[in-house]
Amino acid sequence: MSQIDDLPPLREVLAAHDLDAKKSLGQNFLLDLNLTQKIARTAGDLEGAHVIEVGPGPGGLTRAILSLGAEKLTVIERDERCLPALEEIASHYPGRLEIISGDALKTDFAALAGERPVRIISNLPYNVGTQLLVNWLLPRAWPPYWQSLTLMFQKEVAQRIVAKAGDNHYGRLGVLAGWRTEARIAFDVPPQAFTPPPKVTSSVVHLTPRAEPLPVAASALAKVTQAAFGQRRKMLRQSLKSLGGEALLAKAGIDPTRRAETLSIAEFCELARNL
Repeated sequence: MSQIDDLPPLREVLAAHDLDAKKSLGQNFLLDLNLTQKIARTAGDLEGAHVIEVGPGPGGLTRAILSLGAEKLTVIERDERCLPALEEIASHYPGRLEIISGDALKTDFAALAGERPVRIISNLPYNVGTQLLVNWLLPRAWPPYWQSLTLMFQKEVAQRIVAKAGDNHYGRLGVLAGWRTEARIAFDVPPQAFTPPPKVTSSVVHLTPRAEPLPVAASALAKVTQAAFGQRRKMLRQSLKSLGGEALLAKAGIDPTRRAETLSIAEFCELARNL
């Protein structure tokens, strides 16, 4: 018997449904239910909360979220092989688990959230994690439809999310996350915690929205950071040439010989406003 509910241990679930992680879907299954509870707890008190989870797989994190009292959990799973295992969890927690079979990149999360902010908690598939995060960071309306993001990434991606200007890992993700959220790495997860073990350490990142981020259009900031860090070794007058180059930099009062990784978030916002 597992320690968090009366459902079978996850290894038995994998065997019963003949499930193995697919590399093409970026899957690595977490089978330690104590660890999945630790991830879920990082999101704070879940009693009565509405939670969205992407890529639940056989449902280790799903079970942890429900065991901690989430009133409603919506999961989005692209791999149809995992649906029967998730249905078993839904039967164990009647009326609390909604299963959506589909692609998270094509999902309208704001519509799923409804009228009250949701918490998004996921061990994200490696191949779509970064794009999903960018989508969650850039809705037009702010504060957003989510109350917090508690997400697992490869450690290197996590370091990029929390990086500040001048750090080795600082880039587009650090600017976008730092502009609109407070982001921190909660803890690391070693490769051997997964089945199969990835070649890298993973990290759980917790992000909460800033009440009043610097005023600038999300689309403009996305465009400026993409251009600046797309050629990060070049001076800004060169990397931002397609957006106005030296004229844009002069308007924003920024030395054209600087490189992207030296600019603060406020300076990127100033560039975007002048765009």
